[in-house]
Amino acid sequence: MSTPNNNPKGIVYILIAMMVFSVQDGIMKHIYNFVSLYEIYLIRTVISFVLILMFLIITKQPIVFRTQYPLLTITRVILFFFGFSSFYVSLTVLPLGTATALFFVTPFLITIFAHFFLKEEIGIRRWSAIVVGFIGVYITLNPDFSNFNYLSLLPILCAFCYSLSMIIIKKTSDKDSVYTQTFTFYIGAIILSIIFYFIIGDGQYNTSDHPASQFIFREWFVDFNTNILLMTATGVTATLAFLFLFKAYSIASPAVVSPFEYSILFWSPLVGWLYFDEIPSLNTVIGILIIVSSGIYIFMREKAQNQSIATEKPLR
Repeated sequence: MSTPNNNPKGIVYILIAMMVFSVQDGIMKHIYNFVSLYEIYLIRTVISFVLILMFLIITKQPIVFRTQYPLLTITRVILFFFGFSSFYVSLTVLPLGTATALFFVTPFLITIFAHFFLKEEIGIRRWSAIVVGFIGVYITLNPDFSNFNYLSLLPILCAFCYSLSMIIIKKTSDKDSVYTQTFTFYIGAIILSIIFYFIIGDGQYNTSDHPASQFIFREWFVDFNTNILLMTATGVTATLAFLFLFKAYSIASPAVVSPFEYSILFWSPLVGWLYFDEIPSLNTVIGILIIVSSGIYIFMREKAQNQSIATEKPLR
């Protein structure tokens, strides 16, 4: 149970989680030139599945694979799987910090979906914050419509899918534990990745030299021994980040720790700068500040209204 004394520790945990997520995304951005998207998705998910399972066994926690909401769970798994597929593809065309910033329209979308699907009451102040937040998105993208790369919108597509999956989780959390929901995603992601192996794993559709197309359709298991360590690292970092994030939300108030998820908008540009020589433009910095300010304002209004819409669940 969360207590005020646990809030500082929860903040530390969530800062670590966001840093580790940034490292994982950095590894994904590095490795897209060498492996196939769903090949790394498969390896990453299998490793995460095994590590979480070992964690539950060691800590003697109940292990429940069966969901009480099969149809909603299947929908959530598909949304989550293809949502983050789109995010990882976006890393082939966007700086790491920019892709992460665009994903953080998630609180705006969760708030909108909660209003329409869960009948949550949203006041004019939060609607205004959402509008301002999307202005920040526009500034971050700084679109040149005569030569606009529509793959730049993929992080927003990811946020859209992720937000819908979070709305589903709000429906299913009364009977499915967080670990059950995690395991059902892992199992679903493994199955979907294997299906993709039989459809595109031989590289027969890899006919374009565009980096995004190469990433999706590249032949599987080429130079596997060379890349296995990096693919393993994505699974390890994803698991560590999940455990730190879950620990933060389990010991501290979600209303206190959730704004600190925005620390990833410091870590991601830092990783992008250190490893990829990516220096954010002034437009990107201004857009990120607007997105962060709008998101935090939404969190503050939820706390003032005693609601838990965007703050109840982690954004990653």
